[in-house]
Amino acid sequence: MDRKLDVITIGRAGVDLYGAQIGGRLEDMRSFEKYIGGSPTNMACGTARLGLKSGLITRVGDEHMGRFIREELIRHGVDVTGVKTDPERLTALVILGIRDKEQFPLIFYRQDCADMALCEEDIDPAFVSSARALVATGTHLSHARTESAVLKALRIARESGMRTALDIDYRPNLWGVAGHGAGESRFVASDKVTAKLLSTLHLFDLIVGTEEEFHIAGGSTDTVTALRAVRAASAATLVCKRGARGAVAFRGAIADDLDAGETGPGFAIEVFNVLGAGDGFMSGLLKGWLDGEDWPATLKLANACGAFAVSRHGCTPAYPSLEELQFFLKRGIMRKDLRHDAALEQIHWSTNRHDDWRTMHVFAFDHRAQLEQIEGASPEAIGAFKRLCLQAAQQVQAGRAGFGILCDGRLGSDALHAAAGTGLWIGRPVEWPGSRPLALEPALGEDLGGLVEWPRDHVVKVLCSCHPDDDAALWAAQEQTMTRLFQAARRNRLELLLEVIPSKVGPVDASTTARIIQRFYDAGIFPDWWKLEPCASEAAWRQAVTTIERNDPHTRGIVVLGLDAPEDQLATAFDIAARFPLVRGFAVGRTIFGEPARDWFAGKIDDATVVAAMAGNFERLCRIWDAARLKTQEKAA
Repeated sequence: MDRKLDVITIGRAGVDLYGAQIGGRLEDMRSFEKYIGGSPTNMACGTARLGLKSGLITRVGDEHMGRFIREELIRHGVDVTGVKTDPERLTALVILGIRDKEQFPLIFYRQDCADMALCEEDIDPAFVSSARALVATGTHLSHARTESAVLKALRIARESGMRTALDIDYRPNLWGVAGHGAGESRFVASDKVTAKLLSTLHLFDLIVGTEEEFHIAGGSTDTVTALRAVRAASAATLVCKRGARGAVAFRGAIADDLDAGETGPGFAIEVFNVLGAGDGFMSGLLKGWLDGEDWPATLKLANACGAFAVSRHGCTPAYPSLEELQFFLKRGIMRKDLRHDAALEQIHWSTNRHDDWRTMHVFAFDHRAQLEQIEGASPEAIGAFKRLCLQAAQQVQAGRAGFGILCDGRLGSDALHAAAGTGLWIGRPVEWPGSRPLALEPALGEDLGGLVEWPRDHVVKVLCSCHPDDDAALWAAQEQTMTRLFQAARRNRLELLLEVIPSKVGPVDASTTARIIQRFYDAGIFPDWWKLEPCASEAAWRQAVTTIERNDPHTRGIVVLGLDAPEDQLATAFDIAARFPLVRGFAVGRTIFGEPARDWFAGKIDDATVVAAMAGNFERLCRIWDAARLKTQEKAA
């Protein structure tokens, strides 16, 4: 049977509010990072990052947090057909922190939450049977309503010839055997919980848990005895996680010594955060299991994914992409605190970005000094004009993907706010206009702390006025500011676009732009985007593109700037640039708004006329770019 999905997980879905301060009490946390959470949700995303086609069955609330979970799942490529929206209940929340390598205080806000309202009616047989495997977690066996939903899904899976797996995932307080303040507790003995688990274990082909979780499943605090009790109830392969000692798999009888089972190599890394490590481990395990790897190889993948999880902040955000995992396994451990391994973190960042921006039609109206120089301009008038620019961009966009804007926050804040949630790519400049060496907008603050206020989807855009022949002192000043900005952008999980226009500073040849690009990479600065002036020749473009791809094969790409050039000159430039797939499109401003802006500020045309004029100019540039790209594709076909 041809299945469209590899794995479906079922159970908890919530929002994790992770304390940003490390080593303190939860009572003293000052700020929090927001991530998706819940073991099945983490696993759905973790397996998707590893290249599996995953889906999730759960419920979320009809509110902002529920929409956040749904949108984040979609960004990861998770099938959300089975994610139901509950009109009455709120999405679950968890507030948690990192006290040290062993203490992780957390509070579950799950009283009558959305995912605990999952019921049999939510289980669609066609969706369940569309996958090769179904993975359940223990929490949803703790309540009659959710248990019936899980059992229905398992019955469908087994009747459909699917594989089934259980992550025991024991949380005593979610079973009602520990109080709200015992969120970090991992084991409280309970005959009731043991009986419930034992009654379902025969339904699974794979059962995974820590030693403490097998203790609750098997009803004994002796691990071997507990595993044998589980084996008596199920013929499943049993995988026991043993912390720093790795994990062991048993396909048959349980030996007297746990080391007698099948094992895979572990990874000696620093333990920073144990929360979510099991879900990372399970993601790697499912990857190996479903790909048909043997158990030593499968456990190696699982251990590696668990290592990433314990070395980073958060659960799902810590899990590796397939490219990152392969790089790690090939290269090995360079430093034990993986989150501080620059090469690894660059791959982690660049291969886990969301959204598809392979086509870029960007209307750039982030100009400040140029607009301020127009007769009749004032800060208020410029702000109103930028709202009209946004209207023109949206008119051309018409709800389609692949369109964006560049707009500043000093004069264009109203337009920026209005652009939120429109589907537009949004870039936002931070350089002080005309500065050389580079200076940044004062609103960012000396420590660049202003970036913490930026929405997640705003891209940090910076124009660095530089040339390969600049003297050492100037380059040192430029690189110092760029390094601070790059690090601040990453710290705030914001993408960075770096614009360079060497022809404004000195003479250029075919190698000029490529030399600048290499200099920034050599300084440890890895922009997500490059904004480059049109190169005069195909050879110049080839050098620039080759330099970027050699240093950062996962870069977002290049957009071509306009320099107020006439349309016919841009058409010629686009024809050359479009021959290189890494050039995703353009980001052009004055060619679109220049003449209409002068007429509007002078009072010669009204709002509707200026919007129509700019929309017409933008639309024509889009057609010119699309035609150039299509011609290149047709030649290659």
